[in-house]
Amino acid sequence: MEREHDYRITVEWTGNTGEGTASYRGYGRDHEVRAAGKPTLQGSADPTFRGEAERWNPEDFLVAALSECHMLSYLALCALEGIVVTAYTDQAQGTMRESARAGGAFAEVVLNPVVTVASEEMRERAEALHEDAHHRCFIANSVNFPVKTQSSCLVHSVA
Repeated sequence: MEREHDYRITVEWTGNTGEGTASYRGYGRDHEVRAAGKPTLQGSADPTFRGEAERWNPEDFLVAALSECHMLSYLALCALEGIVVTAYTDQAQGTMRESARAGGAFAEVVLNPVVTVASEEMRERAEALHEDAHHRCFIANSVNFPVKTQSSCLVHSVA
C-alpha cells in the first residue's frame, strides 16, 4: 500500500533592511519558518554566511530532522518489541563541505544517541534496533550522504 503525505511550510524573509538585496552585505538573512498551528521558528543563515548565530539555520534543521526521525523511528520499534526506553539523548553532528566549483554539500551526519532502557535483558535488542530505525527513517532515506549511528545503551538503575 502506497501512501502520500504532504507538508506545507511558509518561509518568509524578514531581513530587508530597506534596500532589499541591492548589495550582498546590505541585507539580513533573517526569516521566519511557519506551519499552521505550530510555533514560528526564527531562522537565519549560518554565521559563516552572514547569518545570526542565535537563530536556526537550514543546516541545523537538516541535522535536527535526521536526529528526530531516527529517534522517533527507534522509539516506535522499541515500543512494538516491548523494549522500555526511559531516556534518549542525541548529540548529532553534521559535516558540510564547501567547494568553489560546486557550492556546498553535506558529507555526512553522525548520530550519537544515548539510550536508557528499563532492564539489562533489554540492552542487546535495544542496541540492535538502531540499524532497523536507520532503514525506516524517512529523512535518512531521502538524503544522498551517509548518516552514521554511534549509539550507546545504558540500563536504568533504581537506587
